[in-house]
Amino acid sequence: MTTTSTGAPAASRASSRLLHPDPTVRRLAAITLVNTLGNGLFMTLGALYFTRMLGLPAAQVGIGLTAAGLCGVLIGVPAGRAADRWGTKPVLLALVGAEAVGTACYPLVSGFTAFVLLACAVTATDRGTATVRNALYAEVLPPDRRVAGRAYLRVVTNVGIGVGTGIAALVLVADTRGAYTAAILADVATFVAVFAMYALLPTPQAGPRGTADESAPRTGSALRNLPYLVVAGLAGVLGLQFAMIEVGVPLWIVDHTEAPRVLVACTLVVNTILVVALQVRATRGTEEPTAAARIFRRGGLLVALSCAAFALAGGLPAWAAVLVLLAGASLQALGEVLGQAAGWALGYDLAEEGAHGEYQGVFNTGFSAAMMLGPVLITTAVIGHGTLGWAALAGLFAAASAAMVPAVGWALRRKAAAAAA
Repeated sequence: MTTTSTGAPAASRASSRLLHPDPTVRRLAAITLVNTLGNGLFMTLGALYFTRMLGLPAAQVGIGLTAAGLCGVLIGVPAGRAADRWGTKPVLLALVGAEAVGTACYPLVSGFTAFVLLACAVTATDRGTATVRNALYAEVLPPDRRVAGRAYLRVVTNVGIGVGTGIAALVLVADTRGAYTAAILADVATFVAVFAMYALLPTPQAGPRGTADESAPRTGSALRNLPYLVVAGLAGVLGLQFAMIEVGVPLWIVDHTEAPRVLVACTLVVNTILVVALQVRATRGTEEPTAAARIFRRGGLLVALSCAAFALAGGLPAWAAVLVLLAGASLQALGEVLGQAAGWALGYDLAEEGAHGEYQGVFNTGFSAAMMLGPVLITTAVIGHGTLGWAALAGLFAAASAAMVPAVGWALRRKAAAAAA
């Protein structure tokens, strides 16, 4: 009796710490959890399904996914403009519904051409959804809580992907067409659930929570806002770190260091744990754009230092390589949470009110480009050139992060001039 009576309040307090105090963020978190669970499933199984079950050569799968990535890059601005014109919620529902239908068609694919066309359609709707979803956050969350809310949702994202990946492991053990097909249909079911949850979400309204200020001066298309384009491009450069940690580091560990192969999983676990533990805390101090730019610079320099650690591991004995690689993974994760938090703040704060769809489309385009080009850039220019490649990548991260402070200053001057006009 004593254990039960004292345990319930403790459990309640733990639950209150895990649940966000804002009911809107809690609803968005539930949507995010369901969506990313399905993403974790498909991310883990997709390439294997295409090669093992559909019988497509790996080279063809690579070509198809690269073409799909290009479509993802091109969709950002049109999707954002559509959201600004017709509203974020209807456009978001249309894109989620289209992605559900497209994903459901994967088991019907029987050839390379059909695979490429379908992959392009699914990826375009996925990246378009990401753009419109970010614009929705700008409408339903108060300006001073957008970045912290997104940080909380990113923690939920990591949890959801982790759960989806764990379920995918069971499919890999079964390794049958039926199991893969069931997993794809489970992913489709998550899209259907997300569609229903977005449909029940209150329609964003202009007001104290939203940002659609019709009286705010517009200075033209986001594509003509050169300082904002530069900021988005610099944030995209730092986005190459995801290909580095997901593709480059595993290849480096296995082929160029004495560390055991299991360390590949350990580096990803370190990343996940630190992101979950620190992402919300990393948003502190990003409320003002100039401070956010300095935090971005700090994050980029930490990622550059992680490159140096990974390169150093190549010439060390196994035990030392393990320690240095784990240190590098920790530096990368710390840089990641700082860079992401600062990037979200800048993407919102430097945008024009009432046009967050288009501006988020521009900002997401930089990230989508990094996701498309990252794997080939990391594998050829970095891994292919060893220590010199890692040094060049570190220099790229350092230069991009250092350039963010003057770029943000330029963007703020342009914004102030537009407001004074």
